[in-house]
Parts: sequence; C-alpha cells; structure tokens
Amino acid sequence: MLLDIMKTRRSIRVYKDQEVEQEKVDIILKSALLAPTGRATRAWEFIVVNDKDKIKKLSRCRNGAARFLEGAPLAIVVSIDEEKASTWVEDASISAVYIQLAAHSLGLGSCWAHVRERSCSETLSSESYVREVLGIPEKIRILCIIGIGYPGEEKPPHKEEDLLYEKIHYNQF
Repeated sequence: MLLDIMKTRRSIRVYKDQEVEQEKVDIILKSALLAPTGRATRAWEFIVVNDKDKIKKLSRCRNGAARFLEGAPLAIVVSIDEEKASTWVEDASISAVYIQLAAHSLGLGSCWAHVRERSCSETLSSESYVREVLGIPEKIRILCIIGIGYPGEEKPPHKEEDLLYEKIHYNQF
C-alpha cells in the first residue's frame, strides 16, 4: 500500500558502497516520467549521474548541505525547461517525489539536495555550479539533486500518532 511506503520512506544520507542495478534505475526513471505536469507539458529533464567523480563535484553545489551526495552511487538531477512550463517548480517537485517513492519501493534510500535558489558560494549559485558541472543549457532550471543508493543507515518509520492532524481543516481554516 502506498501509505506504508510513505510511512517508511525517510531521508537517507548514508549509502552502502554498492551500485544500483540498471533495472532499478530504469523503474525509477519510468516513475519520474509518469509524474503529472501542468497542461501536460512534460517539460522535465532528468540527468542520471553514476560517475563517482561527477557525483563528488555535485556534492559541493551547496555549503555543506549536499555533502551526503558524495557517498551516493547514483544521483538524479531534476530539471525542467521553464520556457515550456510556467508550473516548472511544481512539476519538477512532483517528479522528484515520484523518484523518491519509487526508489524506496525498490529497497533503496534517497535524499533530496535542494538546488533552486541556493548558493554554492558568495558569488556562485548552486544552479550555475550544477549547470557548469553537467553542461546543462541556461534555459533549463534545476530544482534538486536526489542521491540514491542502498541504505547505509536505518531510520524508524513515521508513527501515525506523530502526524499533525491539527493541520487538517474541513470547509474553512
């Protein structure tokens, strides 16, 4: 059941030194391509990175916040052509969540490293840095990088009693 997957999916920042099988990568990518988009633009672009040197470079896209990527055997850069989609942030976000849920359903761990509107340094945005590392065209916006691999850490599932039911409102705030 999807709810069970959502309860047990946690952000995993430590990975085993084990390659992700291509069959699993293909399922994750198919899942990303099934994500809905505004006006069915399907303007997203996914860059699959399994080159350890490039992943190490990507881990430096933010001041420490993306360092966990260095240990990931696989990274997927979620990007989108903003000229084709006015809802690019939403569309890319939905696909990123599909990627993470698919990875978890396959026994893999994942974590989202936010890129949009973040800084690599005082003079360089995270987006510009990632664009330079991977040769991404200017018109393509980068939302995040998702690190994926076999979990090297265990985290307990979310508990239903910890859910913030007071955040739910019916018919009015």
